[in-house]
Amino acid sequence: MRHTISVLVENEFGVLSRVSGLFSGRGFNIESLTVAETLDPTVSRMTIVTSGNDQIVEQILKQLNKLVAVIKVVNLTGAETVDRELVLIKVNAEPETKAEVLRLVDIFRAKIVDVAPRCYTIEMTGDEEKINALIQLLKPIGIREVVRTGRVAIARGM
Repeated sequence: MRHTISVLVENEFGVLSRVSGLFSGRGFNIESLTVAETLDPTVSRMTIVTSGNDQIVEQILKQLNKLVAVIKVVNLTGAETVDRELVLIKVNAEPETKAEVLRLVDIFRAKIVDVAPRCYTIEMTGDEEKINALIQLLKPIGIREVVRTGRVAIARGM
């Protein structure tokens, strides 16, 4: 099962390395990891997506809480959350496929952020399923490159 963990940490040198080292040292895989400053520039939020059963995740949470630079750990799995991912997709734009690419961009509420003679770069935000659906529809047209941010998530409400 996939789990989403939100971790508030002190924004200082080496924290990311210590957190990722905790996972690798125990044989846990990080499927995605996003990190950025919060409103307070001395604090960063990490959103970590990992797989494992509930016991493994419980162990991860306990180990994260033991790290000195960790302020707060929240398991967002099963909670009401808003989560998004950003994707940039470079796709072929031959004369015979341009109209189809533009139609898909419109349907998925994406946008074209770069135009070259034979390719478009598309930007889209959404949940993982929406992004995967767009990628599947663009594959027959010809995807040249894909860059994804990984999940960012926040609990709903107060």
